[in-house]
Amino acid sequence: MSNSQNPRISVVIPTLNEAANLRHVLPLLSHDYELVLVDGGSVDGTIDAAREIRGDIRIIKQTRKGKGNALACGFEAATGDIIVMFDADGSADADEIPRFVDALLAGADFAKGSRFTAGGGSHDITPLRRAGNGGLHLVANTLFGTKFSDLCYGYNAFWRDLVPVLDLPLVDQDDVAPGEMLWGDGFEIETIINCRFAEADVRIQEVPSVELARIYGQSNLRTFSDGFRVLRTLFTERLRARKLAKNSIPRPDRRTNVARTDMDLEFEAFEVYEELPYQEKSA
Repeated sequence: MSNSQNPRISVVIPTLNEAANLRHVLPLLSHDYELVLVDGGSVDGTIDAAREIRGDIRIIKQTRKGKGNALACGFEAATGDIIVMFDADGSADADEIPRFVDALLAGADFAKGSRFTAGGGSHDITPLRRAGNGGLHLVANTLFGTKFSDLCYGYNAFWRDLVPVLDLPLVDQDDVAPGEMLWGDGFEIETIINCRFAEADVRIQEVPSVELARIYGQSNLRTFSDGFRVLRTLFTERLRARKLAKNSIPRPDRRTNVARTDMDLEFEAFEVYEELPYQEKSA
């Protein structure tokens, strides 16, 4: 049962070789938060460093490859009322978490971070990536009727009882070959989350956020390939939405702390379309 008056906060942190960054990042996160670290097979001592810094941290090993699978594993493991998506590289400002929580307490279902709304900013984005992001969120707004100012940003928060709306791949799916990735397992996850919450017509509130520079290491982002991947994701998700019929999503009355159930939130698909690309082989 969710608690809207004094919600418990779960911070989900995907990691892959982020030991050096965690030594700076984890001490900044409040001990009032449940920390769920989801590791993708780090070989630099990431897990040991996390346990050394925060003895109360929960360590989960992701079941497949990719950031999307890591987040899905973290969402499933989280026990708080609110889930915060938090990168381990130092680019997310821990002091902004209360800002996201306040947006949810004020009535939002999904608090979406934005670098390009008033009060936001970035110490990391290049002019080329900024221009590309502007074009991509214009496409997203056209396809989904949204008013996003920043599509490609992963600092977000939402009520945990909305996880079923996202309909992410099962983390323990049996019929997946070693090394295979499903649709939603990769970096397309952040775009998928935005699209599926938009299609579910949940209440979305943008939250100004300042992206900090990565502390150590190099980003895995690739401007052109990732941009085309996001564009493909937008059209794929729009096709999916058009071929799924859904009832309006009932919103819980958080004054009574009644959580939505999986049955309340599930999509009702009247037809199965084999051409939808739910699965994707890894490169």
